[in-house]
Amino acid sequence: MLDTLTGPDLTIDHVRAAHERIKPYIHRTPVLTSTYFNELTGAELFFKCENFQKAGAFKVRGASNAVFGLSDAMAEKGVATHSSGNHALSLSYAAGRRGIPCHVVMPRTAPEAKKAAVRGYGGIITECEPSTTSREAVFAEVQEATGAEFVHPYNDPRVIAGQATCSLELLEQVENMDAVIAPIGGGGMISGTCLTLSNLAPQMEIYAAEPDQADDAARSFRAGHIIADDAPVTIADGLKVPLKENTWHFVSSFVTDVLTASEQEIIDAMKLTWERMKIVMEPSCAVPMATILRNPEVFRGKRVGVVITGGNVDLDKLPWITG
Repeated sequence: MLDTLTGPDLTIDHVRAAHERIKPYIHRTPVLTSTYFNELTGAELFFKCENFQKAGAFKVRGASNAVFGLSDAMAEKGVATHSSGNHALSLSYAAGRRGIPCHVVMPRTAPEAKKAAVRGYGGIITECEPSTTSREAVFAEVQEATGAEFVHPYNDPRVIAGQATCSLELLEQVENMDAVIAPIGGGGMISGTCLTLSNLAPQMEIYAAEPDQADDAARSFRAGHIIADDAPVTIADGLKVPLKENTWHFVSSFVTDVLTASEQEIIDAMKLTWERMKIVMEPSCAVPMATILRNPEVFRGKRVGVVITGGNVDLDKLPWITG
């Protein structure tokens, strides 16, 4: 059973099974290219657009794999999680498709667009303070009251196997890539990327991208053990959470490097992508592009997959609009 696995237990067969399980509930998202960004960076960039995914984010892959992998007995009391937004709305989406309740603990500071999406999918929100400590404490109360099955936003092998289907598709869509880069918060997407590529394309480099102001993964990577920040402050709201044991296994074993970008670099990359590619992406998703622009020598001359992880933006609070 997937619910008894740990990160190191996962195999490429779990990824393939997850892909079959979730196909009816997700999009096979497109890969876009940009001559402008290729010329700007000196690399060939291939953007895997999970901002076009169901529920607006890659996290619907892992959430759907977890929800539809439950036995009827386990699903009876519903599912529960804590999340700053995209996992919350993705789990609510998946639970709604299966017809079971979804209880979500969200920081009171989470974007209103994400809260509205959770409620729109039928999720039941309990708010907490914007810290890992508060999030986990409030969640413990909710789970005890509901008895719902906990689906962790990233430290859950069922979720990691689901996220791994993104890079499985990318390998089918783009040949001869040299590297893939994706944002890192808790590490679910990066772990899934590592799981797929280490099995199917072990020569490929895997880069993780995160904000300077929430760089616990970069510090963990260099220290050789998990360093957790309780409440970092960054515009990239989806990348504030720390690594856990299952995701650390993949990061420590397979990631080539963890690169960072400043808040202004993230905003600039987000705006530039909107302007040049005409696509909506949230700040967390702009971090890979920001780190490529900061470190062009790392990627120059390479064919690079860039995972755009989501597009759930509060359009009334775009970061380049002041006043």
